[in-house]
Amino acid sequence: MKRPHVSAPVVEADMTPMIDIVFQLLTFFMIAISFENTKADERVKLPKDLLAKPPEAKPKDELVLNVGYIRNTKGEKLRPDPVLFYAGSEIALENVQPELEQERRIFELKGGGKKALDDVTVILRADQEVPTGLVQQLIMTCQKVGFTKFSLKAEQEE
Repeated sequence: MKRPHVSAPVVEADMTPMIDIVFQLLTFFMIAISFENTKADERVKLPKDLLAKPPEAKPKDELVLNVGYIRNTKGEKLRPDPVLFYAGSEIALENVQPELEQERRIFELKGGGKKALDDVTVILRADQEVPTGLVQQLIMTCQKVGFTKFSLKAEQEE
């Protein structure tokens, strides 16, 4: 007597726990990643240099100033003069001193007086097309307000 041929049932793994683990890992790495360029502005095209290197130690307090041009979607300048991209607005470089004084007061209140400004590093991210003289004027304005430490940013050439 012949027995009927019965095929074994196909066992499929439940992928739901695997998908949950993958999403949890993605969430963990998104939270744990260091966001170094959170204060960077994509409108600023940094100059390239072979000697550019990341700082050895992160400054205790930092004030990031993004200086560049207002451009259209094709990258063409809409205005000939560079501006400071600050707190969601564009400020002409000759009008930047009141904003810097406000930042100084914030750092003084946060750190307990004028001594707190010694720990603040002003990070200048200037567009590669901004004239050097304007960057120097911005540094002098920062010094007039009370900031003493500066760092210029550039991209490393490959």
